[in-house]
Amino acid sequence: MMNKFMTGLLSLVVVLISAAPTQAAQVEVKWTNPDKYSDIDAGQEHRQHFKDRTFKAFEEHFAKMAEALPEQQKLVFDITNLDLAGDVNFGGMKRIRIIKDIFFPRMEFSYQLLNADNTVVKSAEVSLKDMGFLMNNSFRYRNKSLSYEKDMLDDWFRNTFENEIIK
Repeated sequence: MMNKFMTGLLSLVVVLISAAPTQAAQVEVKWTNPDKYSDIDAGQEHRQHFKDRTFKAFEEHFAKMAEALPEQQKLVFDITNLDLAGDVNFGGMKRIRIIKDIFFPRMEFSYQLLNADNTVVKSAEVSLKDMGFLMNNSFRYRNKSLSYEKDMLDDWFRNTFENEIIK
């Protein structure tokens, strides 16, 4: 009886510790003129639903990247252009996204990394592109939505914030 109680108590402690909030920088994302982005075409899905789902996925990814930064900081993005990997074409009766090396992912944005007192630690205008996206051997996002774009952003983040990342 005592053994079951201790096991249950230990399990509860493990669950509570793992549910503790992650100490991470805050993230703010602004999508400037998304109707003018190069390619955020949905294929078969309703355009607005696809755009909302895509923006939410990127915002979640930015938040995941920010987990590596100190909690008192804030990372602010202003996305000004997005060109998803691939191109939407008719594949028989359906519009589908075709992935070829000539349709590489691109993203343009500005960012600011701010301290708690809103002083700027780092900021820049960024124009990302990954022309070799099909040659990467990364399996981090294999079979996941926006995998090429997430890989591209991860590489940029690691290179840009190598001195700010909490080790």
